[in-house]
Amino acid sequence: MSNLEASYKLILIELRKIAEFENMYFKPIKPKLSDIELISLMILAEFKSIDSEHQLFRDIKGFEIASRIERSVYNRRKRKLFPFMEEIRMKMVEKFNEFETFFVVDSMPLEVCKISRSSRSKICKETDYAIPNKGFCASQNLHFYGYKLHAVCSINGVFQSFDLSPASVHDIHYLQDIKMQLSDCVILADKGYLSSTIQLDLFKEVNIQLETPKRKNQKDYKPQFYPFKKYRKRIETLFSQLCDQFMIRRNYAKTFQGYKTRILTKITTLTTIQYLNRFVFNRNINKLKINLVG
Repeated sequence: MSNLEASYKLILIELRKIAEFENMYFKPIKPKLSDIELISLMILAEFKSIDSEHQLFRDIKGFEIASRIERSVYNRRKRKLFPFMEEIRMKMVEKFNEFETFFVVDSMPLEVCKISRSSRSKICKETDYAIPNKGFCASQNLHFYGYKLHAVCSINGVFQSFDLSPASVHDIHYLQDIKMQLSDCVILADKGYLSSTIQLDLFKEVNIQLETPKRKNQKDYKPQFYPFKKYRKRIETLFSQLCDQFMIRRNYAKTFQGYKTRILTKITTLTTIQYLNRFVFNRNINKLKINLVG
């Protein structure tokens, strides 16, 4: 058995323990490859940094699963499984973050094409509420066309939640969504999230303490508590891993449904490897560039 096939079977065994059903939505004809097997294949592809479906089906040629699904069907079913994949991811996250009280929030730019092509690009423009636009990333001094990935992770490095917004949306607006997802905790953020109004609103409504470093020209300035500065780097490391190993900035999708499915698959894969590291192999959860089987 090849390393690729053995890794697939290990992922499938663990996902079957988490998921309630093999097939997650109604189909008139029962498929040869179940939904949970399809999700395991998607996670395997991202873990092995196989970012092309053509390459994936070439690599699994000869495997038992290869004859049970076609490439075009794989793509359509992949998009339909978006809500069920997020449900599986959240079940894994709950085992990590059930008693977590410290989280980190940040955003990163996701370019869908170069700014010079933006006026004639048709990528992700089929839905009015999610049309990409131009934005600016201050930390990278970068003008870009596309989306922002907003995310909250624990200080141990497990993504709690994430969302996509057009590039022009300011980071601070994501804090309004956090109110619906978290409560009774401390959230660490950078200077881009400075807002005394929102800070007070979060504390009054859901007892979230927003900790942001003050600017040097502000009244009552004092350096941020050093461990908080250290914890904030955890989400930057996760973003770097998404860019490097999971190639999150490389885009082949043409529709927003396909684009957000690609992003979710990469984040779910990262969480799955962390889950296997902790609950199967009992090792450091953030060692992602490893072989799952010997």
